[in-house]
Amino acid sequence: MASVFIVEDEAIVAGDIKEAVTSLGYTVSGMAKTGEAALEKIALAPPDLVLMDIHLAGSMDGIETAGAVHEKYQIPVIYLTAYADTALLERARVTQPYGYIIKPYDERELHSA
Repeated sequence: MASVFIVEDEAIVAGDIKEAVTSLGYTVSGMAKTGEAALEKIALAPPDLVLMDIHLAGSMDGIETAGAVHEKYQIPVIYLTAYADTALLERARVTQPYGYIIKPYDERELHSA
């Protein structure tokens, strides 16, 4: 069973994502509110996939964090974000994400990504 790590700074949204991921048959290997915490936790138990919000609490945003995850661990990242402006997506594209899911998302969209 594939494991998913969730990086989301809003607790309610993170809980909803966890519930959706679990209901789709995946294991949630961990969750973090900041990029820094995500990198620490991922180092301890690397997941198969990371769902990453772009705007995070802390000094690192999701794009910086995804870049570090990609560089250090070669783990695929899917962005899950409410922000879809062109400049932001261009910046995110450099990190070679496996996809983008725009919030609010539905479970079908999450599963297909």
